[in-house]
Amino acid sequence: MNIRKVGIICRKDSPAALAMSRELLSWLGERGIGAEVDTLADDMDLLIILGGDGTLLHVADQASRLRVPVVGVNLGDLGFLTEVAVSERYEVLEGILAGEMVIEERLMLKARIHRGGEAVAWRYALNDVVISKGSVDQLLQLSTWADQKYITTYRADGLIFSTPTGSTAYNLSAGGPIVNPALQSILVTPICPFMLESRPVLLPAAVCLTTTLAEQVNKAKVIVDGQPAWEMSASETLEVVASERPLHLICSPQKDYFEILRNKLNWGGKAGGAGKCKR
Repeated sequence: MNIRKVGIICRKDSPAALAMSRELLSWLGERGIGAEVDTLADDMDLLIILGGDGTLLHVADQASRLRVPVVGVNLGDLGFLTEVAVSERYEVLEGILAGEMVIEERLMLKARIHRGGEAVAWRYALNDVVISKGSVDQLLQLSTWADQKYITTYRADGLIFSTPTGSTAYNLSAGGPIVNPALQSILVTPICPFMLESRPVLLPAAVCLTTTLAEQVNKAKVIVDGQPAWEMSASETLEVVASERPLHLICSPQKDYFEILRNKLNWGGKAGGAGKCKR
């Protein structure tokens, strides 16, 4: 991979991120690589995120559209997406420049509202699309279909449509399972369901999911990767499908998926053996 120009995106409220961006500008310049801060353009070969997962989510849509690989240096808290530690940033960047990198294609979702026979523009999500009752006291009743086949009507505070990448975000807090990002799938997880029988459902990524709101509650909020997108009424339908453009995420070669889970979720215990597989 020939890297000639790099974009650096900083967490806005972080002096540490701004200071590190200046260091990176100098480091990249010494290697003959152009770089710009807080800019993402189609002529860039790499995007470096300095911040937390929220900083990366903010630019995931644009990065996937431009097909720019992204690497995240974690200056936040959990850092499931921005998994490169500050202490290993230059080692990882040297590996990227040398072509020693692991690039994962992360499934993204796209969602739109159908209202009055017309559909609004698509919105894209790396983690999740959420229907929430917001401040309304009543439970939502959300009738949900997969490829026009009726699943059920969820009575709940809301509904989460999650990617495997987003399975460790809101989905996990709502009791949904952790799904390895290599599995191409979409999770449907109710938020605080009224009936215990309402359980998360894991579906293939090729499915088209639609949800309508029962008339008892005439308003709900649709939130895309943590950002308010639309208000949804009983006459409207939310459509959620897998995006045709994944995010190209560069992962730290020093870590594996389960090591990240153990560290971020504070899983305890020690390995009792080698755990070898015979194939």
